[in-house]
Amino acid sequence: MSLELLIKSIMGLTALLAVLVVLLYIPSAQKKKKELQKEKKNGEIKRKVQTHYSLEEIREIVKQKPSTLQEIQEALEVVLKYYPHIHPKLGLRPHPESDIYMDILFKAARHPNIDKSVLLHFSNQLEKENESYKKEINDALMRGLNSRGL
Repeated sequence: MSLELLIKSIMGLTALLAVLVVLLYIPSAQKKKKELQKEKKNGEIKRKVQTHYSLEEIREIVKQKPSTLQEIQEALEVVLKYYPHIHPKLGLRPHPESDIYMDILFKAARHPNIDKSVLLHFSNQLEKENESYKKEINDALMRGLNSRGL
């Protein structure tokens, strides 16, 4: 009898421990969700307030599908305002930093929310500021437009 009582008490304590562990983690998971939502909202507010972006941040804005036309237009205007010049070519080779510009242009051309006037304005201004990169800019633009789904 005592062995049977011992086994039943161990099983009961194990079940009680399992219930307590579940109750311990449920509130913390909800707190984490709320914290993530607050951080996301704060991040969006900071993103709207920020006036000067790095090229990597601009690339991420253009890359994201939910970005609106206004966000993309502002990001491209920041490129034209603060980063209009691509480093000069290294002989016949483009400078390695030019890849960031070409990727921004490619992603902008592929973006579903982009407007043709915004895209043409950006590519024309970039070509005007960087005559030696005219071919690369046109190639990136055409690759982006050709890769869009019909």
